[in-house]
Amino acid sequence: MPTQPLSQKEIEDRLAELPGWSLDGDRITRTYRLRTHLAATAFVVHIAQIQEELDHHSDLTLGYNTVTLAVHTHDAGGAVTGKDFELAARVDELAPAHAAT
Repeated sequence: MPTQPLSQKEIEDRLAELPGWSLDGDRITRTYRLRTHLAATAFVVHIAQIQEELDHHSDLTLGYNTVTLAVHTHDAGGAVTGKDFELAARVDELAPAHAAT
């Protein structure tokens, strides 16, 4: 059974609970800054582990000392769903362990 898309109001309400995240087109996005490229790479690996656990994957972009996530739900026609916010919250929870801001 496909995941149901969230309404614009639901998306706005949930974004208010996740500072740093924003809606960019049909995806929620956030860029984290880290101290070094190696720290950013380790953060990407940890995010990938969470995505595997949730069976929900974002587009990850690794920069020199940045990591950007862009996420939406493919089985909801590319819309934003609760699954996206679950992933975002999990990434936010692990960010302090990597000194990601």
